Amino acid sequence: MTEIRHIVFDIGKVLIHYDPNLAFSGLIPDAEERKWFFDNVCTQDWNIEQDRGRTWEEAEALLIAEHPDHTENIRNFRRHWHEMVPHAYEDSVAIMLGLIESGHDVTMLTNFAADTLAEARQRFDFLNRPRGVTVSADIRQIKPDRAIYDHHVAAFGLEPSATLFIDDSQKNVDGAKAAGWQSVLFIDARTLKADLERFGIAV
Repeated sequence: MTEIRHIVFDIGKVLIHYDPNLAFSGLIPDAEERKWFFDNVCTQDWNIEQDRGRTWEEAEALLIAEHPDHTENIRNFRRHWHEMVPHAYEDSVAIMLGLIESGHDVTMLTNFAADTLAEARQRFDFLNRPRGVTVSADIRQIKPDRAIYDHHVAAFGLEPSATLFIDDSQKNVDGAKAAGWQSVLFIDARTLKADLERFGIAV
């Protein structure tokens, strides 16, 4: 097995919690109605385009034209974004900071809108500790497309086979492996610790 020299963390659901239901449970109290809203209006497919660089103004205008009766809640998605990200995963953060402090090369690779990540980095200072981050919106590429992994390698001078990627999405893990990286699925901090040790990285 190639020695791991670079460790790359995803952010959402690995280092910080993310759940749109937290913001909308008060805005749309009925669970079935709220599910319909996320399945048909502010969908994951719609939101991923902001991660790809589309502005919130464009995104909101598109949906409001299609669903004018839901104008207020469409706008509420961005307005209440901070409520969707209530806290860090402290155990995961401790692992990441420990890796940095022990001299490991740590970067981040995330599907994130530019403005919301800037907000997250203001709230969660540990996001400023790694050597750097590739933000999907900044380069208009998203995981699991091959191009974003190749961009990250070039931007930070990584050797793919010596790079370990940690992500909560299996398709993103598979995308990293297809790009020649080592990769593990994030489940929880205890599992991550075991995965790192399996790769010879003391935690």
